[in-house]
Amino acid sequence: MSSTATEIAALVVPFVSSVRTVFSTMVGIDISVRQPHLKSDPVPTYDISGIIGFSGGISGSVVLNFPVAAAQGIVQAFTGSPVSVDSPDFADAIGELANMVAGAAKTELGQNSTISTPTVVRGSGHSIARLTDVPCIVIPCRTEMGEFVIEVNIKCANGAPKQGGN
Repeated sequence: MSSTATEIAALVVPFVSSVRTVFSTMVGIDISVRQPHLKSDPVPTYDISGIIGFSGGISGSVVLNFPVAAAQGIVQAFTGSPVSVDSPDFADAIGELANMVAGAAKTELGQNSTISTPTVVRGSGHSIARLTDVPCIVIPCRTEMGEFVIEVNIKCANGAPKQGGN
C-alpha cells in the first residue's frame, strides 16, 4: 500500500500539534519539531518507549521513544521532582505523556477510534512490533532536556483522516 504525501501529512499534523500542546501546557517546556521522515532504519536506538495502540476507525500504534537522559529530564519537569527510572511512577509519567499526545491527536484525526492503556518498555535496544502494510512516520522532537521521537504507525479504516474531527 502506497501512501501519498497528503495522506502522510494528514497523519503528522495532529501529532505535531498535540506534542507541542502537551509539552507546553503539561510539562512546561518548549519543544521544537524537526522534519518528519519515514522510518528506514529498523535498529532500535532508544531506551524508553511509551506505546499507545489504536483500534476502530484508526488502527496501529504511536510510540514516544526516549533516550534515558531525556526521559529523566522530561519526567522531572512533568512531575516537579526527580523520579528514578526504575520507579513505577516513572513508567506512569511516560505512559501518561504518551496517552495525552495520542489522545489529543486522535481528536484532531476525526476518526471514531479508541486508544489503549499505555504500555511502557524500558531497556536499551528494545524493538516495537508495528504494522507492515503502512509506513512508520518518525517525528523528531527536541527539548532542553534532550531529543526524542514520535513514531506514528497507523492507518485509517475509512481512508484519510478527517482533519478537525471529533
